[in-house]
Amino acid sequence: MKIRPSNTMKPILFNTEMVRAILDDRKTVTRRVLKPHNTRKAKRCEYLQGEGLWFDDEINEFDKDTHIKDYSISSCWIGTEIYIQKYASYRPGDILYVRETWCQPATHTFWYKADSSIQNVLWRPSVSMPREAARIFLRVTDVRVERLQDISDKDLLREGEVPYICADGTFDRKNTKTSFLGMWDATLKPKDRALYGWEANPWVWVIEFERCEKPEDAQNEID
Repeated sequence: MKIRPSNTMKPILFNTEMVRAILDDRKTVTRRVLKPHNTRKAKRCEYLQGEGLWFDDEINEFDKDTHIKDYSISSCWIGTEIYIQKYASYRPGDILYVRETWCQPATHTFWYKADSSIQNVLWRPSVSMPREAARIFLRVTDVRVERLQDISDKDLLREGEVPYICADGTFDRKNTKTSFLGMWDATLKPKDRALYGWEANPWVWVIEFERCEKPEDAQNEID
């Protein structure tokens, strides 16, 4: 089964550091916490990242899809592609407009913190940025789910991390990963780190993307 392509425009938030990484073509993937879809039911089922959501790598006798069981939805197995199609916030083909820290000093004029050294500016939070202020557009190329700590060396760099290099010139995975986990935990509220921090090793959506031009024909815009 192929995931149905989408042609929908949706917003996505990035902090200033990650916007700079996108502009520098260093960031082409992002990870977002996979949270319970039905929080009340999840609590009744003692939903925890370690037990409430999990995969079976065995091949189902009826098809070759990997299956997922998300107890916040059902105790039944769901094919991962169906799961992504039904429950992922972003799907392959979606066009994302990036919301970033910004301000509007004059009508039809926008400034962005990611490329501004201007001082004494009252910056506005990314969540408040309207679509007409967007300057960065991304096309989703792939979506999958995995454990946070399963991130590969390749994805450490695709997340926008500047690689650490050992004295002998080889890739220093340990320090590069330490930098990433520090960045990950810093984006979470303190109360959420026990469940969604690096040490908790939560399930995450992995969203791959590429830069694109502002589309003229995107449908179903969602603010």
